[in-house]
Amino acid sequence: MNPHTHASTDAPAASALAAAGKTDPGIVTCDACPVLCRIRAGQTGACDRYGNVEGRLARMDPLTVLARNPESVRFLGAGYDGDPLAARPVASREVFVTAIGAGTTYPDYKPAPFIVGAEIDGVDMVTVVSEGIFSYCGLKVKIDTDRHLGPECAPVRAAGEMIGHVTTAEYGSQMLSLGGVRHLTGGSKREGVVTCETLLALANGEARDLTIDGGAAITVKAGTAPIIDGAREQRMRVGCGSATIGIFAQQWQGLADEVIVVDDHITGVLTEHQAGRFLGLRPAGIRVRGRRSTPGRYFQVASPGLAWGGTDVVDPLAIIERIDPRLAWPGLRLLMVSTTGEHAAWFVLDPALVPQIAPMPEAVAKIVARIGENCEPALCSVLFMAGAGGSLRAGATENPVRLTESIHRGETRVTAGGAPVMLWPGGGITYMVDVTLLPAGAFGAVPTPALVAPIEFTLPRALYAAIGGHMARIRPLAEVLETARPRLIAPPAGVGWPWP
Repeated sequence: MNPHTHASTDAPAASALAAAGKTDPGIVTCDACPVLCRIRAGQTGACDRYGNVEGRLARMDPLTVLARNPESVRFLGAGYDGDPLAARPVASREVFVTAIGAGTTYPDYKPAPFIVGAEIDGVDMVTVVSEGIFSYCGLKVKIDTDRHLGPECAPVRAAGEMIGHVTTAEYGSQMLSLGGVRHLTGGSKREGVVTCETLLALANGEARDLTIDGGAAITVKAGTAPIIDGAREQRMRVGCGSATIGIFAQQWQGLADEVIVVDDHITGVLTEHQAGRFLGLRPAGIRVRGRRSTPGRYFQVASPGLAWGGTDVVDPLAIIERIDPRLAWPGLRLLMVSTTGEHAAWFVLDPALVPQIAPMPEAVAKIVARIGENCEPALCSVLFMAGAGGSLRAGATENPVRLTESIHRGETRVTAGGAPVMLWPGGGITYMVDVTLLPAGAFGAVPTPALVAPIEFTLPRALYAAIGGHMARIRPLAEVLETARPRLIAPPAGVGWPWP
């Protein structure tokens, strides 16, 4: 089987053959998605997920099962040698059947590919396992940086195609919203293809280069530091300028007469700040540019950028609007520093009250270093978000709304490849999952275009019957392990065990 030899996706041709009463015995038609690939022997469909194996449609990737100790799981069969240790059944709590490699419920009337029964701590449980085909899906990307990536709502592009936009910034992070049904299906064919390819790569932990209109070029990879305009980001800020003042005010007392923490959002001025007043610091009379919010807190001191504190400031003295001779004095010691400590300068006012650069005292340098020490490593976080409806719910129960209701009541647990998800309140099953918590290669795609993602529903067997579940399709865990011969892997590091 050559996984790179694809089938024809000519569904109309298949229909024409059927209408004429003709069939090609060497071809199977895949019904796992609306594309309806016609697959010749030894080839795969356009998604690489299904193929023609000796005239039979087969899922090409193995079913993935999480196991606490994969090496301890034994399969019986023709080669069984009678070893009683090998025959000992695996405890149900020790394994969890994920939807990775399970297949889909398309067309919508089909029950889920695997509905697995197991006894957990004396309770009969059922896990409904399916790979969802999601057009209504996207990625929420959090990039830890103070640097300006682009204006809010600015288009984000991959290979020149718009695949998302910059959204509202969060504390110490810039946020992107990528994908969604309008980019996947609402634009040109190329836009949909590029969007799908980019989402798939990022969801599977690969790096991708993105550009932002009117902003930066960035390289994003889940769980690693972002690269912004060719420079790898190192630190997430300790706080805004005001927060930095509050954290370190007492440590600066007696070492500096004024401290200005430069920040794109809230620049802090120590002696004006409530922290400085609380410590009884003498007013220094240095007024910075921008809009004063509350004492010692200034907005809009400069334009957003890639320099000091996420501004376009290269010379920190440029944000000083005036120095009041009634309050300032010759010899006044001034520290200017950024919210990550990456930028810092020490000045002393001369007799004309003009700041002059001077060597930074060692004690002050230690506090600047401590700012950096308190900055967490800058990372890219990628969360997959999708709305699960249609065939997914019908694959679990004949009355789909019952499944939704039981999920929102907390009776049915939702996981994705065994990883915990965050469920949105309100109608439907809208969930988010950190892609780094799923096993490698958990996501796929189909050329409609849409992403394919694993999803599992776990609930007590009695509740499954009550919501109209497909009871006749429940298979014992031992049977699934024996007949499917799954790929056994340990959960990714840091992921809790899926069984409740």
